[in-house]
Amino acid sequence: MTDNILFAFNMTLIAGLATGIGSILAFFTSKTNTTFLSFALGFSAGVMIYISMVDIFYKARILLVAELGEVSGNWATVAGFFSGMFIIAIIDQVIPEPGNPHNLKKVEEMQYKRTSVDDEQLLKMGSFTALAIAIHNFPEGMATFMAALQDPALGVAIAIAVAIHNIPEGIAISVPIYYATGDKAKAFKLSFMSGLAEPLGAIVAFLILMPYLNDVLFGVVFAAVAGIMIFISLDELLPAAKKYDETHTPIYGVMTGMAVMAISLLLLI
Repeated sequence: MTDNILFAFNMTLIAGLATGIGSILAFFTSKTNTTFLSFALGFSAGVMIYISMVDIFYKARILLVAELGEVSGNWATVAGFFSGMFIIAIIDQVIPEPGNPHNLKKVEEMQYKRTSVDDEQLLKMGSFTALAIAIHNFPEGMATFMAALQDPALGVAIAIAVAIHNIPEGIAISVPIYYATGDKAKAFKLSFMSGLAEPLGAIVAFLILMPYLNDVLFGVVFAAVAGIMIFISLDELLPAAKKYDETHTPIYGVMTGMAVMAISLLLLI
């Protein structure tokens, strides 16, 4: 059990620290590869959607029906699923627009000359974006941890999908902070720290949920994880992918992500 917990925590840590990759890309590249990012975000969404509806939701239902019976188990699964969506939706609503991580940045913006936006405003925007992303990452960390704890292979898939979508978030933090301060270390530090919210979510899940862990709680949490992943995919990943590339690239990414996930699950049978 200890090995499973360490594995689940490490998966969450890797996913969270991908914001630092976005920060590094912002520093060492002169142009955003929008086609690649669009495909990668679509791929991440495809993985999340497929695995949520085909695997996670199914496993949650199996657990809950076995413990609560056919009718109550099905109702509990659906309730857990929409509760996960509702939690993320509330978080999204309470974060004001300037700090919302859906407002993407490009590497090229580091090269722009100052206009009417002063350094103090930019620093405030970047810092608030870091906080907003950290708040978003917290439940993602809990979801990744619980999934990896129940099913290591599933945890790896979710960690990869979450890591991919954290990369442009790292760019969104680094661009305004570096632009305002000229300090790469400060921009990287804030980007890095926002990613630490994911392993923090894992720690909270461990401390709060582990003492009460049973099949019913696992089933409800799994259903909620499916809801969280679907909401993130539809509300964040796919719109972001479209902003980076308005062609069919995002849907090709979704199809590829689903196909890779489908084959992976079949190979595990």
